[in-house]
Amino acid sequence: MIRSILLALSAATAAGILFVNLYNSTVDAPNWGADIPNSLVAARHYFTVANPGNFFRVVSPLNQVLALIAVIACWKSGNARYIALGSLVLAVLADAFTFGYFYPRNEILFVAPIEAGVDTVRQAWQEWSTMNWLRSVLCAANTVLAFVILITTSKKSAQ
Repeated sequence: MIRSILLALSAATAAGILFVNLYNSTVDAPNWGADIPNSLVAARHYFTVANPGNFFRVVSPLNQVLALIAVIACWKSGNARYIALGSLVLAVLADAFTFGYFYPRNEILFVAPIEAGVDTVRQAWQEWSTMNWLRSVLCAANTVLAFVILITTSKKSAQ
């Protein structure tokens, strides 16, 4: 019972990250780039209290911890162990991608003075917007694997 709850939490957390990431791509990013530099000034004002990073800084590590717990919980479950490992690897890879690729662009978009180079800001926004779809693919694969683990182990425990 506890294992099923933990696996369900892992799948739900992965799905939450996926859908917030998709929201960023379909709603936030187009607004950020709609009228650079004005649209980014508006976004910066909007994000003065909280921003998507506030969500991801809590939920991404939680996703990784739950994915690790899923690996431990499924260690003796044959193929489920490898699926859980895959889910964990994807969760860590998505976060590594965030730190290595997105943080530098977030700095350009939301922290550095815009007046220093509007072309640089436009390029950072375009790169961010394009590559966030790849990050969404990583998040989707993580979500699918987390749900596969949940379904597979639930079927086995029902037998």
